[in-house]
Amino acid sequence: MKKIQAFFTDVDGCLTDGRLHVGDRETGVTFHIQDGVGQRLMEAAGVPVLWLSGRRSRAVARRARMLGVRCLYLGHLEKIRTAERICRARGWKLSEVAFLGDDLIDLPLLRRVGYPLAPADARPEVRRVARYVTRAPGGQGAFREAVEKVLKDQGCWAQTVDAYLKKALQ
Repeated sequence: MKKIQAFFTDVDGCLTDGRLHVGDRETGVTFHIQDGVGQRLMEAAGVPVLWLSGRRSRAVARRARMLGVRCLYLGHLEKIRTAERICRARGWKLSEVAFLGDDLIDLPLLRRVGYPLAPADARPEVRRVARYVTRAPGGQGAFREAVEKVLKDQGCWAQTVDAYLKKALQ
């Protein structure tokens, strides 16, 4: 397997459980703290994480800011086109990208990346395409589990944990 240069993730259904909490002022979503640690682990490994969502959301943008996510793409329904543009600009190949997706809109990109991943509760068509399906459902640690799987498969888990802890405990 080629070295993973980037980790793309869908948001709704992967970093969240896919439910929307609709109120008078704003639509809210819930994130799992373990997925935030997954973000930090990938950063410690030197692998950029890019959030790619078909929906625009102030709540998602706020969570991304809280985590210091530098690459947030909201309102991008044609994820394959966006991913190809990003990869061209950064000199990556889609075969060097991991992607966590859960729904039909994610299928074109999942079919093209080098490491397709899906949460446990992804649509059946998505689970069939995935190289790895997490035990955790979306929004309940699926992203963290996918991150750990990729890092272990890349042979850099132990050194990533050391780098993460060194930075976290400063």
